Amino acid sequence: MDVIDFILHVDSHLAEFLLMYGSWVYGIMFLIIFIETGIVVWPFLPGDSLLFAAGMLAAQFPETFHIGILLPVVFVAAVLGDTCNYTIGREFGDRILKAKIFGRNFVKDEHIQKTHEFYTKHGSKTIVIARFVPIVRTLAPFVAGIGHMHYKTFISYNVVGAFIWTFGVTLAGYFLGNIPLIKDNFEKVIIAIVFVSILPMIFAYFKEKMRYEK
Repeated sequence: MDVIDFILHVDSHLAEFLLMYGSWVYGIMFLIIFIETGIVVWPFLPGDSLLFAAGMLAAQFPETFHIGILLPVVFVAAVLGDTCNYTIGREFGDRILKAKIFGRNFVKDEHIQKTHEFYTKHGSKTIVIARFVPIVRTLAPFVAGIGHMHYKTFISYNVVGAFIWTFGVTLAGYFLGNIPLIKDNFEKVIIAIVFVSILPMIFAYFKEKMRYEK
């Protein structure tokens, strides 16, 4: 199962996991959200699409996949993930940025640069806004740790961002996922979610390109 296939067909894969593992799916959800937000070298795991699909699945199978359990599980995973990433950045960030694997930087320079641009534009609110931007979502707490953002400031934005992201996207899937138009065109919906998620990076790219061309 490759990453692209998992992202585009996350609904069917989650349904398979629910059938095979039952309540252990909560643990799988926790693990994926925690790794995507907490491990700086894994920024490509599904986030928005996974939460949306999980909400949709909870609406379809409320007795075996309860929204009242799912929401706190993914919320705690998101908070702990960012906290872990912040701690890694604070304690080991400089060494990780200098580390190389197969002659390449362990963390891509362009990803770090995009995250720095987010901080320049949005300040501490980046921790909240980045929740909805792939890659930046994973690197924002790491960069906050490198920059030694005050922990009380970080944890405040971390909790608020995690709540808005996990509850907002999951509940969107829960309430909208059973609409026939969305349910029958889930792959297109996921592509749309991913596209909307990366729009800020696309705008930033063209804005930077136009600035250099002037």
